[in-house]
Amino acid sequence: MPSLESDALRVHFQSMSDRLAANPSMDLPALRGMLEELHVQAAEPTGVTYEEVEAGGRPAMLCSPQGADTDRVVLYFHGGGFVSNSMHSHRKLAAHLAKATGCAALVPDYRLAPEHPFPTQIEDAAAAYRWLLDRGFGHDHIAFAGDSAGGNLATALALKLRDDGAPLPAAIVGFSPWYDLESLEGTLDTNAATDAFVQRAVVQNMAALYLAGASPRHPLANPLAADPTGLPPIYLAVGDHETLQDNAERFADLAKNAGVEVTLEISPGMQHVYPFMAGRAPEADATIAEVAQWLRPRLGLKD
Repeated sequence: MPSLESDALRVHFQSMSDRLAANPSMDLPALRGMLEELHVQAAEPTGVTYEEVEAGGRPAMLCSPQGADTDRVVLYFHGGGFVSNSMHSHRKLAAHLAKATGCAALVPDYRLAPEHPFPTQIEDAAAAYRWLLDRGFGHDHIAFAGDSAGGNLATALALKLRDDGAPLPAAIVGFSPWYDLESLEGTLDTNAATDAFVQRAVVQNMAALYLAGASPRHPLANPLAADPTGLPPIYLAVGDHETLQDNAERFADLAKNAGVEVTLEISPGMQHVYPFMAGRAPEADATIAEVAQWLRPRLGLKD
């Protein structure tokens, strides 16, 4: 059973679902405002400073834990279905991961759909990565991470870099990654009763806004349609109460079959992006600790 602390995320998601049901014609600014509220679920990590910077022509939040290694960094992409959320809504989650890992995290404020549809987000992500390389970070000292749509973006950017013959990051981390833009049958239906917010209509609407007519099987929009051969090691964490559970499972199988090193964590009773509860819920803290322990050697950080 989920801890009482972790169940607060389900309650929050249910309140969002209730607000959507009461206002089915909710406009995009209102939806964005509602999703931005998710930041309250994470506790403020101690010993971390924040600096707003410009990275690759876009605003970004640099999260720097005290005493952290200055030669390694996590490039963290926020979720929100490509249409919402920001560097502000995800700075605490990114900072918890950075603090546990022992390095900084950079959270780019990439442009959002529908004003800026696919592949704008990948272009902004690539620009942030180049900015880090230009500042002297070695590609093997950079890890990509993200949640939901940000997990998609972390993977898609690595795919694009590989296709372009560019240097790849040391590792990829995805919290509840949203890969399936086709909304295929699977846990999207079988876990619908246990997922308090992410339902078929939600992901279909967000996918349509993001794709703007592009194919939902474009390999840079939908990594489940890509060949993952040659990608760096991947860690995927997902809850078994969420509708996107099989997104992580299917990509893990795809990557393993292509010879990629993959770690898949399925946390019982957890909701979508349960690490949002970092600093408040034991399940979130346990996953972040596991990811950090996995990341450190891949970034060349010693225990």
